[in-house]
Formats: sequence, C-alpha cells, structure tokens
Amino acid sequence: MRGAAGKIGVAVVNPFGASTARRAKRRPKKRKFTNPGASYAKRLERYRPGLSRFTLDALAGLYGRPTWERRLDPTSELILTILTQNSADVNAEVAFEALREAYPSGLPTESHRPGAGWGGVGLPEGAPPDWGAVEFAPLSELTDVIRPGGLANQKAPRLQATLRRIREERGDYSLEFLGDMTALEARDWLTQIDGIGKKTASVLLLFSFGMPLLPIDRHVERVVHRVGLLPLKASADDGHDLLLGLFQPDEMYEAHVNLIQHGRKVCHAQRPDHDACPLRPRCRFVDPKAP
Repeated sequence: MRGAAGKIGVAVVNPFGASTARRAKRRPKKRKFTNPGASYAKRLERYRPGLSRFTLDALAGLYGRPTWERRLDPTSELILTILTQNSADVNAEVAFEALREAYPSGLPTESHRPGAGWGGVGLPEGAPPDWGAVEFAPLSELTDVIRPGGLANQKAPRLQATLRRIREERGDYSLEFLGDMTALEARDWLTQIDGIGKKTASVLLLFSFGMPLLPIDRHVERVVHRVGLLPLKASADDGHDLLLGLFQPDEMYEAHVNLIQHGRKVCHAQRPDHDACPLRPRCRFVDPKAP
C-alpha cells in the first residue's frame, strides 16, 4: 500500500479500524557476561577495605600457610566426599575403608594425605575399591557395607548413581580428564550428577587437582558470615561464586584450609573463643560496626 507521499506505507489497519504504526523489530541486547565474584569483591572493598587480605594474613599467623598436596585419586576423593555429606569425616573414613575391604580392586595402593583441614584421622594406605563392583553390588548389600558411616540408605544409591553416570559418560570410572578443564568447566560437569553440588565438586577439584575453588562447608560458612566476608543472606551455593573474587587463585587452598581450621578450633558454633581469635578486631559477630 502506498501513502499520500507515494512511498511504501508504514501504516496498517487493525481489525478495529484504528491505524497503528508498524514498529521496526529491535534486536535483543546482548547479555554482558558478569563475574559475580569480581563484582562482589569490588563492593566489599569499597565499604570494608582490605578485609579479605586481613583475614588471610591473620589466619596464616595462627595456622601457617599450608601447601597443596594431592590427597587421593579423583574418583576416590569424590566417593569419600559423598560419604562425608552430613556425616563426620572420621565416620566417612570407616565407610570408605569398608568399601575397600568388601570390594577389593587389586590396584596399586594410594596414600591419603588429608592435611590440616580434614576432620578425621586419615585413611590407611590401600588400593581404591573396585568401582564396578560397587556400582553393580546389590543395593541392600552396599547399604550394609557403608552403614557404619551413617545415612547409608541415602548414600548407597547415591554412590551407585554417581558411578553409573561417570561410566556412561566416560566409559570407565576415571575422573582424571577433569584436570584438562578449567575449574568452572569441571565444576559444571560434576554438578550435572544428581547429589553433587558445588561444595562436593569443589572439594574434589581443589584437593585432587589444586584447582582454584573454595569449598564452603559449615565451618567455612560460619567464619565468613561472622567476619562479614559474605553477607548473612548469602547462601552457601551463592557463596561458592562470590568468594572466588576475594582471593587470588593460588590462595584458595590456604584460605579454605585455614578457614576450616579456624571454624573447628576457635570460631565454634557455640561459645566461640573470642580471646584466641586474630579476626576479632574486624569481626562483625563480635562488633556489628567493626570496620
């Protein structure tokens, strides 16, 4: 249709007889990639300058600066970490050792080097379990094997589902391929498996590969919330991304291990030992107006 000016018309008649202008289609704006950790670190630095550095250095003065050393092969680390979910580390050790005994693999022995952040006594040297035997074991049998570790009715099917997913995706049970990915790519791959969240994935990737991730367990969460490194409203799931902006990649292991130690030894859930705490001058749990 041509208008009075002889040009192709830009007006159409709607069913109700009113003329409306045809609007040109707008291209959707490209979404800018945002790094929540970096953005959060800038905000925290504005209103509480130097807090992350103060925390890292103060804890190092009390606990030293731990150096990374691989604990276990990544599949063993993952299964052991699942066994620790809502259970004490020492109980998880008992359950893992029971897997070794019930489903021996005959593979070379491995050493468990738990480090200062581990809450158990450490596993004795031994070969990893036969993961195929664990996956295909009768569920009732596997449940009885790991029962001493606690929550066996939940964890037995979770272990088998995890091993099944790895085998179906990769053709075997090895997770060494994760070492060729970036930290966040590897974390995303692992969290596609039901029952594996950011904490479990981060534990595996930090301790088996030294990837720059900071797992947040209940001890870490307590300390960072009380000091104010994370706001109280921030969930542990969000915190796994936000804390990545507060420390350098080569500081993640030290930060994680020392925050755990501090939560266990000083910053207790009940009756924290304020007199022994080097973070006290800047702790919002002690002083809500701490700088």
